[in-house]
Amino acid sequence: MSLDKNTFEQPANSLLAVLSLNDYERLVPHLKLVKLSNRQVLYEAGEPIAQVYFPNKAVVSIITTMEDGSTVEVGLVSNEGMVGMPVILGDNITTTTAFVQIPDSAMQIDVDILRSEFNRGTALQSVLLRYVQGVYTQIAQGSACNRLHKLEGRLARWLLTVSDRLESDEFPLTQEFISQMLGVRRSGVTEAANILSEAGMITYHRGQINILNRQALEKTSCECYQIIEKEFVRLLGNKPNRSQK
Repeated sequence: MSLDKNTFEQPANSLLAVLSLNDYERLVPHLKLVKLSNRQVLYEAGEPIAQVYFPNKAVVSIITTMEDGSTVEVGLVSNEGMVGMPVILGDNITTTTAFVQIPDSAMQIDVDILRSEFNRGTALQSVLLRYVQGVYTQIAQGSACNRLHKLEGRLARWLLTVSDRLESDEFPLTQEFISQMLGVRRSGVTEAANILSEAGMITYHRGQINILNRQALEKTSCECYQIIEKEFVRLLGNKPNRSQK
């Protein structure tokens, strides 16, 4: 995939879009538009990170895997952020794995080039560090959410987040995959999804989720959804979720 004029003038990724023109122009010769396929692994736990990705409408899960093979999602990245955050924190190895859960495209850049630009101390550095703060909020709030909130509220939060990133109320997700991301049994996801479905908030059929009543889904979601979204808006000026338009 080539970097055409439209991609240059209107980057779909929010981090790239808020950069100053000078910072962005220095990156452009090194950016590569790439397709991200379903379940593609972008980096493995314990392995060096070679490229950083700025997703467009792809959705990437950052997961932690236990010794018994069980997994839980600790981060979700799409067009609001970047995949490969450890490289701007002084290292390129992490205990998590990043893989694509919803395919689309991303802007790819080599680690050494991004780190060199980051170390210039320009607006790029400020933008990426504010993004790190937003991710910290996401992880901290998510930890509290997983411990304190009911599963249907957590599921509603997660579906709303994916919907915001894709800018769509319809997207492909299996219950098995959702259970892995939320760190619960599939039967629990089935029960929670049935509650949302019977209330007319969503439909679920053959791995396809369709949000029917967004307002009701937001009321069902725990407060963590609004806290995380508002913090990203405060830090980066990213567009608010569609309920705030």
